[in-house]
Amino acid sequence: MRQDHILTLSCPDRTGIVYRVTGLLFESDCNIIDAQQFGDEESGRFFLRVHFDLPSAAALPALEARFETLAEAFSMSWQIHDARRKARLLVLVSKQGHCLNDLLFRAHSRQLPVEIAAVASNHRDFAPLAASYGVPFHHLPVDAGNRGAQERRILDLVEQAHVDLVVLARYMQILSADLCDALAGRAINIHHSFLPSFKGAHPYHQAHRRGVKIIGATAHYVTRDLDEGPIIEQDIARVDHAMTPRDLIRLGSDTESLVLARAVRRHVEHRILLNGHRTVVFR
Repeated sequence: MRQDHILTLSCPDRTGIVYRVTGLLFESDCNIIDAQQFGDEESGRFFLRVHFDLPSAAALPALEARFETLAEAFSMSWQIHDARRKARLLVLVSKQGHCLNDLLFRAHSRQLPVEIAAVASNHRDFAPLAASYGVPFHHLPVDAGNRGAQERRILDLVEQAHVDLVVLARYMQILSADLCDALAGRAINIHHSFLPSFKGAHPYHQAHRRGVKIIGATAHYVTRDLDEGPIIEQDIARVDHAMTPRDLIRLGSDTESLVLARAVRRHVEHRILLNGHRTVVFR
């Protein structure tokens, strides 16, 4: 039975990359289903995503060995992923459950190709919601005295549940530098797009007082720089003078949920490649 895989790579841009990659796949009896590429003149790097199938799972080691030689010649950073495998998620949440609820429903209804391995929170509020989907819930309270121990429990969950991606679904805690480093490239956060304006509590109330006309949301990778990691997905919604703070919260929650779901999908489908502090996101 043929096996679907996804190749992602980035390297210094030069002539012959696509020719050599597609030629190697052809020689390995692979069928290319879809391919997307981008050459960035500013950084001088080339990015490629190829969805292909192999004649059998047994053919993968030989393909990887051949590709290793090619990658060395072109100074490539590369990965080959099993396209059929569902990524396993750990969702972190606090007291705002709209993004968690959306992810649970999308995973359950197979709209999102993931398995939610566990939900963890510093509050107990959403234990019943997780239980209704048959997802393990872990209450991990945190304060100034136990933050290190609590974060070690998060990392233990990542390891024990074989988690591929940690999703901060309105998890209102600042991660330590050590935890950010441990989860580099495999943790996504969502926040409203007012930042750096309207920081702190009740941002939608602050925005209402200022009479904003656009609200939005940003999903990005988690880094040591708070809310400044490489951006994956963004969207906006227009508001007007007749809307109350409650209306802004409702509209903002909808936008946050949609943007986070898009970002998670892009990641688990291996459509995102880092380009310095920016991202290349293949649609």
